Amino acid sequence: MSHCHHVSANKSTHRFATWPDCTLAFHLVFAALCRGRVVRVPAGSLVRVAGTELVIPCNVSDYDGPSEQNFDWSFSSSGSSFVELASTWEVGFPAQLYQERLQRGEILLRRTANDAVELHIKNVQPSDQGHYKCSTPSTDATVQGNYEDTVQVKVLADALRVAASPPSAGLSLRQGEPLELRCVASTASPLHTHLALLWEVRHRSSRQSVVALTHEGRLRPGAAYEQRYHSGDVRLDTVGSDGYRLSVSRVLAEDQGTYRCVVSEWIEEQGSWQEIQEKAVDVATVVIQPTVLRAAVSRNVSVTEGKELDLACNITTDRADDVRPEVTWYFSRTPDSTWPGPHVLARLDRESLAHSSPRVALSHVGARSYHLLVRDVSRENSGHYFCHVALWAPGHNRSWHKVAEAMSVPASVDVTWLEPDYQVYLNASKVPECSDDLTELECRIVGAKNVEASVRFAVSWFYRRSQRSDDVATSELLAAMDGDWTLGYGERSKQRAQDGDFIFSKEHTDTFSFRIQRTTEEDRGDYYCVVSAWARQRNDSWAKSKDVVSKPVHIFWASEDSVLVVKARQPKPFFAAGNTFEMTCKVSSKNIKSPRYSVLITAEKPVGDLSSPNETKYIISLDQDSVVKLENWTDASRVDGVVLEKVQEDEFRYRMYQTQVSDAGLYRCLVTAWSPVRGSLWREAATSLSNPIEIDFQTSGPIFNASVYSDTPSVIRGELIKLLCIITVEGTALDPDDMAFDVSWFAVHSFGLDKAPVLLSSLDRKGIVHTAPRDRKSDLSLERVGELEFLLQVHSSEDQDFGNYYCSVTPWVKSPIGSWQKEAEIFSKPVFITVKMDVLNAFKYPLLIGAGLSAVIGLLSCLIGYCSSRWCCKKEIQETRRERRRLMSMEMD
Repeated sequence: MSHCHHVSANKSTHRFATWPDCTLAFHLVFAALCRGRVVRVPAGSLVRVAGTELVIPCNVSDYDGPSEQNFDWSFSSSGSSFVELASTWEVGFPAQLYQERLQRGEILLRRTANDAVELHIKNVQPSDQGHYKCSTPSTDATVQGNYEDTVQVKVLADALRVAASPPSAGLSLRQGEPLELRCVASTASPLHTHLALLWEVRHRSSRQSVVALTHEGRLRPGAAYEQRYHSGDVRLDTVGSDGYRLSVSRVLAEDQGTYRCVVSEWIEEQGSWQEIQEKAVDVATVVIQPTVLRAAVSRNVSVTEGKELDLACNITTDRADDVRPEVTWYFSRTPDSTWPGPHVLARLDRESLAHSSPRVALSHVGARSYHLLVRDVSRENSGHYFCHVALWAPGHNRSWHKVAEAMSVPASVDVTWLEPDYQVYLNASKVPECSDDLTELECRIVGAKNVEASVRFAVSWFYRRSQRSDDVATSELLAAMDGDWTLGYGERSKQRAQDGDFIFSKEHTDTFSFRIQRTTEEDRGDYYCVVSAWARQRNDSWAKSKDVVSKPVHIFWASEDSVLVVKARQPKPFFAAGNTFEMTCKVSSKNIKSPRYSVLITAEKPVGDLSSPNETKYIISLDQDSVVKLENWTDASRVDGVVLEKVQEDEFRYRMYQTQVSDAGLYRCLVTAWSPVRGSLWREAATSLSNPIEIDFQTSGPIFNASVYSDTPSVIRGELIKLLCIITVEGTALDPDDMAFDVSWFAVHSFGLDKAPVLLSSLDRKGIVHTAPRDRKSDLSLERVGELEFLLQVHSSEDQDFGNYYCSVTPWVKSPIGSWQKEAEIFSKPVFITVKMDVLNAFKYPLLIGAGLSAVIGLLSCLIGYCSSRWCCKKEIQETRRERRRLMSMEMD
């Protein structure tokens, strides 16, 4: 490189800089100069034949802009002076000479991408020969690269001639006959060109390549004809200087269609080949006549078991040449000849080799007759027999081609035998009278005749629900036994058979039984059995030969609804707190077989009880096996205070000792009747609830109230919160020693009471404190500060300790007889506690830290500025005495 070339995008002048000027910017712009924008058209020259279409692509490399790139095309016949031809962005760009051709669409630009376009000239003329220049305007700050490129186009006269030799409208051939077609192609082009030829066949809408001769002189078969080409069945030969012959030694059915000769002319330019034109001619339409082939077998044949089955397959065809048949016999259970099934009996190939099993033979007894012989037939040989025939014709190099095939009409073969004769009777040995009773059915075979050792019996059980006379009853399979005596269950009986409720068994060789251990109302209906005779086959399998159905047995009983009545009574209706409460429950039932009863004692709180109004509480239960269990009895001091016992089979007694005021409510007996099932199982038959017995204590004792007071309703975070639960007593005055309290503190951490309360701490009447676990730093303490005052303190309060606080009190009063009576639980009204933040302490440490950091950053900035001015910006000033004297003279002036 001797110098750099730089062009300004906004000016038309050029500036040349010498090499030293370029070295300074070499490393900065070298990559951009090496990768500048380049406009490219096909290299070398393009050759086209007059009358064809000319397509010249043009693209811009290294263009990554988001919008479309504009292109201008110009033409010059000599290569020196270019005339505007077409433009993608300027309407008035083309010269007047090309305006009309552009309007007719003979010349057009087709964009293929943002950075690529194609110039199309339809029906190119000799006057279009010349140089075509593609250029693109630049919108860059500097021009980097090549913005135009030129390609030369040569237009030749049409000198290619293609014709069929001799012309033929159509050919009719039979499969296996030879086919020969000829095509004549020549060119008189002044340039050195090559011809390429392709034979193709068109059948309906599809088109396939047969064989081709490339412009380089190579033969290439089509994909569908490659094997036949290599075997020599399909050939392409040259005849003379301009003749091309397609030869097929033996045509097939797929060779039918219209054959076409396609010739293209090629020219080599600068080491690459270009196709300059292509012509085609239809040579002939070939019709392949199908080969007539028919196969026939006798329609219906009956043979006795143990004899031989002889079937003949007779072939009819119009082919008399060297064709060989291939015969295959099929067997199927169904008469569908389109798919005879996977079972092939015997096959005779085209080499006359037989392939069959030991009991099956295939023979060729005549010119067109083939026999199938099956020895020692059995019932499994009954079915439909098919004869399939295929004709094969020899091909080139000892190859074979299938020319026709046919399938015979199925021949029905029935193998007869002496089937066993027997009758079936069904008997109900045990009939249920009500639910849960046993049902047993016996299915017996009677009068069996013609029963050989190779025959065995199996049974299937069915159930049919009883319907009205006008309804159609559907049968349900309960169980089925096959020839191997393998039992399979139906959907209705599968689960109950696995549970042991349904039992199917074979008692004797001629007797089958079915037992229902626990018959339900859903089991009522008709039952019948089907006995099947199974015959052993030669492969040791079993085939069903006959079915005999028994008469149905009707299983039914009149059902009545179960009735259970429970009456509760109180022997001692009047009692006071501390006495014993007693309640008895008398049970009576109907339509329940051998009942046993389980009892559950329930208590319902009265409406006036604010702690749990209308809540049903389970106290104690006794099951049908007389096992007692405490349910929700939570009074630890009276674990043995409730007793439930069985007085008689139908009478139960409940006692509660040392009754409390809190025991007031409605008491009932919930009784469930159980009916026994075989073994140690029980079935729930009915459930009933007794009338209520009320416990109501008419007392004139004291009335307790609770309230919460706090002298610190608003505290700062970290301060102490004090809450006082004060109990007041109204009415009868009591000695402080006769009163005790269970006190619990709750909190709702919200502005309202919309959240669930949280238990903080509790103190029972014995003075034991229980504090709930906390996930906060604050701590709790609970103490009794007076006879009727309880103090809750929250130490080191936090923001989360705000909310509503209240206490609950359960009073205990000593009765005259010395026992403690638990009163109803009372609740105080909530008090809202606010926890504020200490603003000064909250911002003290952040302000100190911020001020310290600001001071450090300021000192560091001053130090950096001083160092910069001291060492980095130092400047020496040298002055002469003369200059100093001149300044002095100026001051004097």
